[in-house]
Amino acid sequence: MPAEQRPRREVVTGVPRGARRAPGHAHARFEISEQTTLGTTYVRSLMRSQLRAGLSALAALALFIGTLPLFFVLPAALDCGFTTPGFVVWAALGVAVYPVMWLIARWYVRRAERNEQDFLKLLEGR
Repeated sequence: MPAEQRPRREVVTGVPRGARRAPGHAHARFEISEQTTLGTTYVRSLMRSQLRAGLSALAALALFIGTLPLFFVLPAALDCGFTTPGFVVWAALGVAVYPVMWLIARWYVRRAERNEQDFLKLLEGR
């Protein structure tokens, strides 16, 4: 086949498809780094969601720990002839409280990480 009839080969160079950034990616980061009104709104949104998660965890912990003394004095207040034994109080305060505190802390950490992932998705435009 003569050289004139062969199909011409072209090499296409550019950014691979997987490496392309979403259009909102650079824009949102620019808004935050330049501290524009929109960037401030983005950051405040993250801070507000993190604060909401922290206050929810604190409220759950306060509700749980705060109601324990009521359960200890409840039998005496009802005059049922039964008082809470000392070992039950110590067991509740020394053993039973910690798994609940751990669960609340675990929930908080997962919620905070999810908030950060959502924020990054917002920045990347996904």
